[in-house]
Amino acid sequence: MARLIVSQFTTLDGVIEDPGGAEGVGGWAFRFERGEEGDRFKYDEVMASDALLLGRLTYEGFAAAWPEREGEFADKFNGMAKYVVSTTLRDPGWNNSTVIADDVPARVRALKEREGGDILVNGSPTLVGTLAANDLVDEYRLMVFPTVVGGGKRLFPDGVTVTALELVESRPVGDDGVVILVYRPKQA
Repeated sequence: MARLIVSQFTTLDGVIEDPGGAEGVGGWAFRFERGEEGDRFKYDEVMASDALLLGRLTYEGFAAAWPEREGEFADKFNGMAKYVVSTTLRDPGWNNSTVIADDVPARVRALKEREGGDILVNGSPTLVGTLAANDLVDEYRLMVFPTVVGGGKRLFPDGVTVTALELVESRPVGDDGVVILVYRPKQA
């Protein structure tokens, strides 16, 4: 059974919106050095994954950026299966992409039942809320940056109830106070 991994760059106040500045409102993540260990964490995470599951806006941002890039990391992103949750997107242009337009919880459960590596979710706050509300997330991997931005889309929007989480890993990376936190839903 595949695991569903939510991986996010986040601020101390829980904002995940536009960490790289591509949307013109953020750019907060790249003001900090996450070091070789932080880079290795992200590299290993992508290499262990067999699929991306993204909301439409995150998908469109990735689809605009990754096909033009080269290298092992880009090759992995471009070659892996991609699932985009959208009720408006009909013909995704990025190779190996499939649209999930309805019954998201059931479709994601079916994806998780297949054999293979992790299903990775980046960005996509609305989708993450749906996944969390339906107990579909197996692990949250947060790279926490030492900044407060005061507003923006948060990892868990108001009204989302998440089960208790268990911290399974924590470590600082880089020289600027970036911390990796890994949580799994706590077993009853």
